Amino acid sequence: MQTLKGTKLAIFFGLFPALLIYLGIAIVPIGLSLYYSVMNWNGIGSMTFVGIDNYVQILSNSTFWLSVKNNVIIMVTGLIGQLPLGLLLAILLNRGLKGSGFFRTIGFMPVVISSVMVSLIWGMIYNTEYGMLNNLLGFIGLEGWQQNWLGDVKWSMLSISIAYIWQNCGLYMVIFLAALQNIPDEVNEAAELDGATGFKRTMRITIPMIRSTIMVCVVYSISNSFRVFDLIQILTGGGPAHQTEVMTIYMYNSAFMNMRYGYGSAVSILILLFSLVVITLINRLAGEKDA
Repeated sequence: MQTLKGTKLAIFFGLFPALLIYLGIAIVPIGLSLYYSVMNWNGIGSMTFVGIDNYVQILSNSTFWLSVKNNVIIMVTGLIGQLPLGLLLAILLNRGLKGSGFFRTIGFMPVVISSVMVSLIWGMIYNTEYGMLNNLLGFIGLEGWQQNWLGDVKWSMLSISIAYIWQNCGLYMVIFLAALQNIPDEVNEAAELDGATGFKRTMRITIPMIRSTIMVCVVYSISNSFRVFDLIQILTGGGPAHQTEVMTIYMYNSAFMNMRYGYGSAVSILILLFSLVVITLINRLAGEKDA
């Protein structure tokens, strides 16, 4: 009994520094944002308590709801673009594709370079005057397909979605590859003996075996989609006419450009709530499927 109590104390003191850091960088800022969200404050002068007025103004603002729609587009882009592509690349690499080490490095490169660099690369690709994409279309005789990819309302969100897929796909590829390599060889050999090969083995053996990893990636992809900021801010700044503005850019403009810290804090609390609601729904749906 004494040994058990000593072990629990040792675990507590071992975790205490990490717990303290987590409280300082996560819980305390959320608490402060919640406090500021019910204040009318420009970040410098005195605060005035306004209750839920900031939330009422936000929820009645059409630009905010446009930013929510764009976040949903980014979320769906991650779920149906990044995850399947990352899984497909991981399966190909796991099957001993020639030069797999090279392709793994190339695929993971966008993850390790800064978002600023990724944005600049795609900004040059989409540039109307000298961009690679328009030049390529002109070279193959498709001048009519040339577009103002980032400045046209019809194309701007699609262009950003493609850059977003490219930026994060490699991360999921590496995670899925690690999961695939942990599947015992005996399982794959038994599946082949039973006649399960190729696509059939992937759907009936491989994907069920790494289902927990896929769910972790789904949750991470959703949370990542609500935090996207720098890629869009550098490429379009939320334009044209707010058509690519996401909630984090809306919050940044409100708090730091318009000096409405209380209003911006209320937006940050709504971002947190939306993220928690979506992730909880996904986890619940996954749980029901397991049951």
